[in-house]
Amino acid sequence: MPSPLEPHLALLRCPRCREPGKLELRGEDALACAACGQTFPIAGELPRLFWPNDWREGQTDVTDTVKAFYEETPFPNYDDFDSVGSLAEKARQGVFARLLDEQVPPRARVLEVGCGTGQLSNFLSIANRTVFASDLCVNSLGLGRDFARRHALGNVHFVQMNLFRPAFAERSFDLVISNGVLHHTSDPFLAYQTIAQLVKPGGFLLVGLYHYYGRLITDARRVLFRWSGDRFLGLDPNLRDAKKSAAKKRAWLADQYKHPHESKHTIGETLGWIDKIGFRFVKSIPRSKPFAPFGADESLFEPELPGNALERFLAETGAIFRGSREGGFFIMIAQRP
Repeated sequence: MPSPLEPHLALLRCPRCREPGKLELRGEDALACAACGQTFPIAGELPRLFWPNDWREGQTDVTDTVKAFYEETPFPNYDDFDSVGSLAEKARQGVFARLLDEQVPPRARVLEVGCGTGQLSNFLSIANRTVFASDLCVNSLGLGRDFARRHALGNVHFVQMNLFRPAFAERSFDLVISNGVLHHTSDPFLAYQTIAQLVKPGGFLLVGLYHYYGRLITDARRVLFRWSGDRFLGLDPNLRDAKKSAAKKRAWLADQYKHPHESKHTIGETLGWIDKIGFRFVKSIPRSKPFAPFGADESLFEPELPGNALERFLAETGAIFRGSREGGFFIMIAQRP
């Protein structure tokens, strides 16, 4: 029986040496690099292509700490989904996921970096897109893979990978998504720069980050929860929502308030990143101009001009109040020329 990876071997790269066209299947349970000789196991249809960072002495690396955190607390879980239909219905209730599904064309090649349990990747694969879902945590990937297996989602492929040592060829994807991931790394700009290399000319990079102002209320709650021994959890609207399962609440509490490492950023800072890598700004969510709300029928990939410094300041300070429910989050979309 042929491996589901076989048609996609040309996309893969050895994360150790990055030599093109050298990864080969060894039966059904391993990939081997003909250039450097490194072998990578495939366990339960999960290629283990994680390779550790090789940074200079003294440079901080939180990869192992974050990996251990998510191995113990996969986020989010699949409690609410018993079918592809329920996953799709839930995803489309969110404006952002619905717009992605409507606007990313069928047969597009998509990579999600830091997919967690792969709910977005599974959802996007339904419409005949080829989706690769990568994460550093095997437990999280296993939940996504198991859902895909149970419901015969054949267009999604799960891969263990360190985003600083990508296991894919440069300029291979129409869309690279990394939502809520880079702020949990030691060097968010280097992470941004690295995954941008995987975007095709004309393709898009979509990154979600914690916002400097949008996290202020969450930061205050974190201090209160820690000081009080996790009393007053009802101050978080997600933790007092009676419709959410206990498992979802535990996962939210851990991800938002117990995480071992996070950084916070602004739209202005991220615009600088886009300039440095030679991409062009397309859109921010929320917008970088005040009094310009993001609508339910937005064109995600239609370029617009960013706000100037004053407009951005006015728009971004509003994140203090908007961030309460969604964890203080913003999204930047950029395009490789």
